[in-house]
Amino acid sequence: MSAAGQLTDCVVLLGPELAPFRCARFAWSGDTITAVERIAPCKVLDDGAQVVIPGLYNSHTHLGDSALPDGATGLTLEEGFFRPHGYKYRELAKLTPATHQPHLEAHLRYMARSGTVAHLDFREQGPDGALLLRAASAATGVQSIILGQFNTSPFSELELRSNSSACGLPPAHEAELAAMLGIADGFSESTMNDLTSAAWAQIRARTTAAGKLRAIHCLENAGYRDLSLAITGRGDLARALADYDPHLIVHLTVADAEEIALLVRSGKTGVLNPRANATLGLPLPPVADLLRAGANLLLGTDNVMLNPPNVLAELDFTYKLARSQFADALSPDPVAVLKMATSNIRAVLGGDYYGALEVGLPASFVVLDFTAGHLRHSRHLLASIVTRLSPADVLATYHHGRPLFQAPDFCS
Repeated sequence: MSAAGQLTDCVVLLGPELAPFRCARFAWSGDTITAVERIAPCKVLDDGAQVVIPGLYNSHTHLGDSALPDGATGLTLEEGFFRPHGYKYRELAKLTPATHQPHLEAHLRYMARSGTVAHLDFREQGPDGALLLRAASAATGVQSIILGQFNTSPFSELELRSNSSACGLPPAHEAELAAMLGIADGFSESTMNDLTSAAWAQIRARTTAAGKLRAIHCLENAGYRDLSLAITGRGDLARALADYDPHLIVHLTVADAEEIALLVRSGKTGVLNPRANATLGLPLPPVADLLRAGANLLLGTDNVMLNPPNVLAELDFTYKLARSQFADALSPDPVAVLKMATSNIRAVLGGDYYGALEVGLPASFVVLDFTAGHLRHSRHLLASIVTRLSPADVLATYHHGRPLFQAPDFCS
């Protein structure tokens, strides 16, 4: 239940630019921030403080395979994750709702423990998969923004290769799409190569009419681009933008300069998953080039089978990757990476999703223990938030005023 609370003599990251201020009081009532009493900007800590940051968004997960941690070890991307015969799909089919849901709930609670208030999940198993995750979300309070996927492929390999304009969704899959959109927040498929152009047009029209989100994996490896070129004469990113108009484009691991420019011109948001890419032995995404080009970027932890859904770890990895790619001592500013898990979300979700803290905004925040010995003397607070935190440093996570996690010694 949401209730009133306050913190005194704390540091709060304020507004979409995440500006750190020492505050005499940070207060909330119900689901809304009611007071932020600024004292002065605060970029350095001399003797520690509780630090309040916006609740984190994990913008690309596959929570369904949380029942299979490290199950893809030693398998290729295709062997582990491609439908219908990939390891993930074979193993998911063996689970019942009763055996599956505890895994979902356990990992949602882990997400709350590590500061995440909401995640965007690419949920397999059709409407039933969406329903199961919706129940787990309700049980834990971590918000699941669900993007559904067909349970079985609508098309044969021959139909996909021919890509006939007459080859739309079969009636059974049209019905499945309607059922999914009645439960989920949007739609996703693994790649643009999984459906025909006619089917993508149908899905675009149906999701637009329903006001639902659209997302797709693009350029995770060069094979996605090459196959799309062979079938349609366009790379998978160009095809996605023309045929499907997704709100979120996930991975961009092998995006070249032309594709990065295309993404930026489109105004779409990219979601990066560097730890998952590294775990699969794939190239790492061009974070520096994307930042230089001005792309709006989010972060995700991808399949729970590959990595725990810990956005704190993703921030650290991404920042250091970007530093290496920029190849200088100054770039990027840590705040550019922290925005990928906070305020950059607004460009995609709008509405009541801010990823920022200010009076009148939702009380979705994380309290960090910067009184701990390894954090209390930070010389650059934002850099320390991005690179030095683990779940053990989280004192509390609140979403719309509801406590999702509280350490035993936390008092508000």
